[in-house]
Amino acid sequence: MNILAIGAHPDDIEYGCGGTLLKMREENKNAEISFFVATYGEFAGSVETRTKEQGEAAKMLGVKKIFWGEFLDTQLAVGRPLIGQIEDAIEEARPDIIFVNYPEDTHQDHRNLAESTVVAARYCKKVLFYEDFTSVKYEPNVFVDIGKVLDGKERLLKCHKSQVERKYPSELDLLESVRAVANFRGFQAKVKYAEGFFALRYLLDV
Repeated sequence: MNILAIGAHPDDIEYGCGGTLLKMREENKNAEISFFVATYGEFAGSVETRTKEQGEAAKMLGVKKIFWGEFLDTQLAVGRPLIGQIEDAIEEARPDIIFVNYPEDTHQDHRNLAESTVVAARYCKKVLFYEDFTSVKYEPNVFVDIGKVLDGKERLLKCHKSQVERKYPSELDLLESVRAVANFRGFQAKVKYAEGFFALRYLLDV
C-alpha cells in the first residue's frame, strides 16, 4: 500500500491522521508512507526548527519521503504552482490513498491546500479529508479506531515541541485537544478513541 499524507504545515498530518497512519504501518509493514508539506510553518516558528521537528516525526512514523512545497506560510494560493507540486508528489508516490486537510477551515492555507488537492487528485480512487485544530462544520463519515495507537499519536505530536509548548487562546493545548477530539470521535464511532474522516471519494476494494 502506498499512502500520501498532505498537510499545509508541519504537524498538520500528525494531528489529523497520525493515529491512522500508525495503525496502517503496524498492520502492513510494507506500506510506504510519503508526506507533502506545503510550507515550513515559519509563521509559528523558525524554518530550521519546524523542518527538524517534521523530520523527527516522519522518522518515527517511517516516512519514505517528505515532499516540501516551500510555499510561504499563511500565503498558500490555489493555482498552477501548488496544484502542479501536488500532482508531482502524486505521480512519484503513486498513492492508493490520500489524506489531506478539510476544505472548510478558518485557516486559509488549509482551505486552499484542500481545494488544490481536489484538483490534483481528481483521478485518485481514495481521498479522505482530516480535521485540524481550525476545522469548521466537520461531520466525518469514515472512522478509524485508534485506541491502541493514541499514545503513539501523542508521541508523534511531541516531536513538534515548538507547537506543543505554544499558548493557545482556548487554553487547550495541542496534546489535550488531540485526546479530546479522539474521545469525541470515538463516541461517534462507538469505540473509545477514533479519528474521523470525510470522504471525497472512497472506492471499496471488493
